[in-house]
Amino acid sequence: MEASADSDIPAGVPESKRWLFEGEAPPLPRGIWGRWPALTFVLPFVVYMLVGMFEPGPPKTFQPAKPGETPKVGKLGHPIGIVGEDGLRRDADGHVIDAETELDENGYIQMPYAYYPRVYTIKIIATVVAMILVIPGYLSFPLRLNWIGIAVGVVGVALWIGICKLGLEQRLLVPLGLGSLVDMGARTGFNPLEQLKENPSWAYQFLAIRLLGLAIIVPIIEEFFLRGFLIRFVMDIDWFKIPFGRVDKLGLITSVAFPMLMHPGELFAAFVWFSLVTWLMIRTKNIWDCVAAHAVTNGLLGAWVIWSGDWWLM
Repeated sequence: MEASADSDIPAGVPESKRWLFEGEAPPLPRGIWGRWPALTFVLPFVVYMLVGMFEPGPPKTFQPAKPGETPKVGKLGHPIGIVGEDGLRRDADGHVIDAETELDENGYIQMPYAYYPRVYTIKIIATVVAMILVIPGYLSFPLRLNWIGIAVGVVGVALWIGICKLGLEQRLLVPLGLGSLVDMGARTGFNPLEQLKENPSWAYQFLAIRLLGLAIIVPIIEEFFLRGFLIRFVMDIDWFKIPFGRVDKLGLITSVAFPMLMHPGELFAAFVWFSLVTWLMIRTKNIWDCVAAHAVTNGLLGAWVIWSGDWWLM
């Protein structure tokens, strides 16, 4: 879509949407980052998510069905994860497995939980490489911070922890038959100080890597993807011409709905927290304030988890 001759508003934009383009959008950097503007916002996030698909979670422990309950059986009719009448333990596909084989929540064989630190470390390295490749795109947004972003981050962590501890998802959604949705959002809850206690050096190294990902990497890639790209993309195909912080109803819905889908196990906390940061985005119109708020919340969350032992929050 070409820009009109007398303004920066793309030609063909209906009158009802012209206000979205009023103001100055972040300039496109030179080179490949300008030719493909989505690259800056999408590449690191996609790398992070793709590698994260291989992260193993805590193994599922299956128990024999209680009286009146229907036993969980696999494709061949054998009970999953427990010793059957034939004296054998099987996975959901009916394959015979030994007592050490770990199963996921659906009863399928998964990578051992002990491999989580390695996979997570690879994920962070790959994401950092992707971030380095798109630095020119990051620098197209003036690096300035407002104290409001820090304040939002502090308030946000209190809201996140408090709402998560209420367990509203278990209380309200599980009775509606949405337990599988809630389970999809379960955190890995890997405690390196416990799981890696036999190797203290690696335990603290991985803890540092985990906090780096939590408080630095994730805030940058998530905010640039969600607020820098996705919210603007759903508003118009020429999204990169929309000034940051300008948002319509569809953008507002996206700013909350997408994060809620990404955090099904913390649905209500995600609704409140991301709504708060969307307000910050509209208030300061500065993506780095959103990154700062996210970083403060996640950093304080990490500190809380280490202090309290609530590793289920990570």
